[in-house]
Amino acid sequence: MSGGEQPLSRLDALRFTRRVVAQQAARQLALIDRWIADEEQRQAERRRGQERRPEPAQWLIQYGLNRSNVDAVHTGNCWAAARSGRCRPATRQQALNALRHVPACVHCRPDTALGMLE
Repeated sequence: MSGGEQPLSRLDALRFTRRVVAQQAARQLALIDRWIADEEQRQAERRRGQERRPEPAQWLIQYGLNRSNVDAVHTGNCWAAARSGRCRPATRQQALNALRHVPACVHCRPDTALGMLE
């Protein structure tokens, strides 16, 4: 210690410690507030994305490996169609027309859903 400085009293040390802890707590709260704001923004973006997502297709046509031959017809929520990765959305009329030439999926039975009797 130089020229007339007094050592910190216990009370001064406690007050100093309180200021340090308050500053650290304020920084941590600001960080948590930023995290909360970021998460709120992500949730809002997710919600907007879901609202803008088009309705799923009611009917799907499964194409062959060469993308020109039709292999099967599915309902829009068929798990087998989702696994194939070769399906495109179709209108009701396109599905009916395709069913005249290709088989219906044995899992989702779009021919039954469309009211076609064999």
